[in-house]
Amino acid sequence: MTDIHHHHEAQPYTRHVHTEQERKAVLNRLARVSGHLEAIKRMVKNGDDCSKILIQLAAVKAAINNTGKLILKNHINQCLLDAFVHGDHEMVDDLNAAIDKFVK
Repeated sequence: MTDIHHHHEAQPYTRHVHTEQERKAVLNRLARVSGHLEAIKRMVKNGDDCSKILIQLAAVKAAINNTGKLILKNHINQCLLDAFVHGDHEMVDDLNAAIDKFVK
C-alpha cells in the first residue's frame, strides 16, 4: 500500500528546499539590482536629469518584480507541490499572505 502518509514516514518532510542553481539565479538577479541602485544613487549625487533617474528606477522596479516572479514560480513548482503531498496546508496560507504583501 502506497499512501501519502506512508511516504511521509519514510522520508522526513522539510520545507523550502531549493537547488543551488535556483539560489544562484536569485542571488545574481539581486546583485544586479543592487548594482543598478548604486548607479542610480550616483546619478542623484551627480545631479543627473530626473527623467533619466525615474527611467532607471522603473528598470529596478521591473527587475525586482521579475525576481519575485522567479521566486514564486520556484516556490509553486517545488515547495508548494511538496507541501501538498506531505499535508502541509499552512504553506498555502503563508503563500497567500506573502503574495498580498508583494503585490501591494
